[in-house]
Amino acid sequence: MKLIEELRWRGLIQDIMPETEEYLEKHKVKGYVGFDPTSNSLHIGNLVPIMLLGHLQRRGHTPVALIGGATGMIGDPSGKSAERQFLSEDILRYNERCIQKQLRRFLDFERIENPAEMVNNYDWFKEIDFLSFLREVGKYITVNYMMAKDSVKTRISGDSGISFTEFTYQLIQGYDFYWLYTHKNVQLQMAGADQWGNITTGTTLIRKKTTEGEPVFAFTAPLITREDGTKFGKTADGQNIWIDENRTSPFHFYQYWLNISDADAEKYIKIFTFLPINEIIQAIEAHRQAPHLRGLQRLLAKEVTMIVHGEDRLRKAEMLTAFLFGNQVTSEMLSALISEEWEEICRNMHENDRKKLNFQDRPPINILDLLAETGITPSKGEARRIVTSGAISINGVKLTDVAYTLALSDTLVGRYFFVQSGKKNKYIVEISQ
Repeated sequence: MKLIEELRWRGLIQDIMPETEEYLEKHKVKGYVGFDPTSNSLHIGNLVPIMLLGHLQRRGHTPVALIGGATGMIGDPSGKSAERQFLSEDILRYNERCIQKQLRRFLDFERIENPAEMVNNYDWFKEIDFLSFLREVGKYITVNYMMAKDSVKTRISGDSGISFTEFTYQLIQGYDFYWLYTHKNVQLQMAGADQWGNITTGTTLIRKKTTEGEPVFAFTAPLITREDGTKFGKTADGQNIWIDENRTSPFHFYQYWLNISDADAEKYIKIFTFLPINEIIQAIEAHRQAPHLRGLQRLLAKEVTMIVHGEDRLRKAEMLTAFLFGNQVTSEMLSALISEEWEEICRNMHENDRKKLNFQDRPPINILDLLAETGITPSKGEARRIVTSGAISINGVKLTDVAYTLALSDTLVGRYFFVQSGKKNKYIVEISQ
């Protein structure tokens, strides 16, 4: 299957310039996507253009990731109802470094034939003065042309209007494409659908300023939405799902994908994974036969978490999920958890399932006393009944001896007992000393 044909099948093509598909099948090109450093982390909405770069590289083309050190100082009006607040230059430079580091997870910068490249538009804009920019760029793009862009028309008709600063954003982004074309031989720009106006400004500028050279091309991906109409990439309370694990933990990242609807799972498995088409078709069919198993959501959560956070973080996210929502928790699973992961578990457990036990200056505690003192059972008599019935396990080990005692040395990471009563009732007993 041809590159553009596959991207269409995956739902990654909306607008495309004529002859793009044919040219990409006959020539190897450099294609770029821009990322403005408006935050110190990318979010999962940014995965769409990242996937485009990944597919490009896998087909032998060269992906170029542009960090918008200059455009980030202005702010793109596309899709915005009001002007962005300016960030200080120190914050922008810090954000650039963070995003550069994140992008290196997704693209191969070391491969021999078509290694990925990274550029920063601040490097060329810092040398351009205002008058030179007007002469070199402004002369070639009419105000009528700029006013016709949807991003401009929307803002002009709104209450806040649009500043001259944001009005000129399309010229700056257009010049990016021109600079990359003339200095890096970049012939293709890709982005989300809201960037089509900015992209075509670039292709127009190249056409007007150059009389010779290779042709240029562009295409956009649709803006992703959820089945219920809510914005993709946000939690129920409106918080972004971030790539940075310090802002969205791998566990919560994994849970986001695990809990999406069946219809969204069928759509997202195509967009956000590199799984082969035949494997995706088989996974969708298997899911339709047994949707209650949520196999497609599990596959999607696994693949995307692996891409973003790597195998180790994926394993821990799966482990925490099994711990919180699965029926069987093993001692091996528990012993592999580190202190930070226990803290994450506690944050995600219902407060009634988090117990405390004062262990200061006391000998090992009998299992019946532990259950009764923490309120896991209403009395020692009830504790005796469920222990002898084989319904209690502590730290993943089933206990039936009512005389069994637990010492401080038996705690996990020196702080917790994990108690499971039956298959579904799970408790964390935190020890204080």
